[in-house]
Amino acid sequence: MAFLPWQLVCAYFLDLATGDPRWMPHPVRWIGRLISRAEKALYSQNASPVRMRFSGFLLWAFVMEVVLLGAIGFLVLSSLFHRVLAELAAIWLAYTTLATRGLHDESRKVAQALRTGDIALARSRLSLIVSRETSHLDRGGILRALVETVSENFSDGIVAPLFFLALGGPVGAVLYKAVNTMDSMLGYKNERYRFFGSFAARADDVANWIPARISGWLMVGACACSGLDWRAAARIMRRDARKMKSPNAGYPEAAAAGGLGIRLGGASRYFGTTIEKPCLGEPVHPITIETYDRMIRLMYLGSGLAFLAALLIMWAVRSS
Repeated sequence: MAFLPWQLVCAYFLDLATGDPRWMPHPVRWIGRLISRAEKALYSQNASPVRMRFSGFLLWAFVMEVVLLGAIGFLVLSSLFHRVLAELAAIWLAYTTLATRGLHDESRKVAQALRTGDIALARSRLSLIVSRETSHLDRGGILRALVETVSENFSDGIVAPLFFLALGGPVGAVLYKAVNTMDSMLGYKNERYRFFGSFAARADDVANWIPARISGWLMVGACACSGLDWRAAARIMRRDARKMKSPNAGYPEAAAAGGLGIRLGGASRYFGTTIEKPCLGEPVHPITIETYDRMIRLMYLGSGLAFLAALLIMWAVRSS
């Protein structure tokens, strides 16, 4: 059964209305548990680099196959009962791949702690949504991390799922989320995952190559819609996006930095090691709680633009 534009509309606004309630079953959490169990079965600390890479590829292939069969099976089984149930199942599956409201909700918890002056609580809440160490961060460091994670996740939490929903429906979007989740769990360059997670990291780079660049230009468009300096957003994105080691993360981050007139990047600690990230943007303004508020407005505007673009892609695909 084809995924129709009206179903995308329902899925998108369902995400805006409800976000990601913890009590609700969620495929991405199931995928995370599947990855953890597969890792326990396939990871061997004493294996050679070649064997580690092969084991990592086996994990990736196994997870992708299980997710593919699970998503298709869920939709086919729903269609056996009733056409309406099948349509609702597709909407629900599509909705679970989107994270506009969820990204706002999780980042807002950190911002609320900062507004009350509770730095310890802000560090604790931030640690739940970023991979860097947070125990040493001051208020400025927390705010920088918060803006960075919202701008970076604009791509893989909002734009990329909409892109794959438009092209491949709920199955395509769920497969993308599996790729992205494997990268977030395994794609580190530390001792444990340098070889074992290398395939997962490269696969995520490929999957996000087009969406990340679309995300950058959507962020420029969001800056224009909100009255921020969209020319600076475009200039900084073109200048700084490729500084990052990741071929993709720099596009929405650099565009946001340019539009907000701030500098992102710099030193961050990961697994006990300080890593000096490239600087994106120029420090025209300090990063304050108001900067975070403007970043959230940009995220919602960019999300709306991405949603409209996804509808246009679906219309173009159906018309061809």
